[in-house]
Amino acid sequence: MPRNVPFDMDLLQGERTIDADRERLDQIQYEFTQGFEALRDLGPCVTVFGSARFAEDHPYYQLARATGAAFGRAGAAVMTGGGPGIMEAANRGAYEVGARSIGCTIELPHEQSGNPYVDTELRFRYFFSRKVMLTRYAQAYILMPGGFGTLDEMFETATLIQTGKMIDFPLVLMGTEFWTPLTEFVNRLVAEHTIDDSDPEYFFATDDPEAAVEHVRGRFRRAGAAS
Repeated sequence: MPRNVPFDMDLLQGERTIDADRERLDQIQYEFTQGFEALRDLGPCVTVFGSARFAEDHPYYQLARATGAAFGRAGAAVMTGGGPGIMEAANRGAYEVGARSIGCTIELPHEQSGNPYVDTELRFRYFFSRKVMLTRYAQAYILMPGGFGTLDEMFETATLIQTGKMIDFPLVLMGTEFWTPLTEFVNRLVAEHTIDDSDPEYFFATDDPEAAVEHVRGRFRRAGAAS
């Protein structure tokens, strides 16, 4: 593979030889194995998504930091993509209250690695294996203001819930003003009969970190009972 070519690009557009595919499969298996082994005993956990572009002085950064702290105080680990911005803020909030703080980082050309508030870092070359870890070990998604990546996680998970692949998985939208246009669009999908009337109920929007904790607290109890 040429230097500085992202691994997902190489998988999707690279050479199609047996040897190349075997090398890719070995790496994919390694990424799943490391994640399963590192997180197998993880208790209650939320995964926080949001933009890497918000600086420390931005209100959304501070909201994410408060949200990470609130879930940490509630006994949950906080997992993110391990980068800057919202991810750093959520990890920071958890870290500052003594909760476990996890970052699932992705190897990209010219991209910084894990933020300084991560105490467990897992490094991935492939987005899809990273995404499995961010989902498999979480009891809820906390969706802060973000871009394509945040929307990708939101709607892929909503699809899994809608099709019965996931059950009882809260999707919490933090920042009601930011998310209002999207929730209005989701209601339009109901009006156009492209989704069911009950599908918007997957989403819970709030500006209050404590309300977010209360919304998913029952999920934590069930996770603890199952462990």
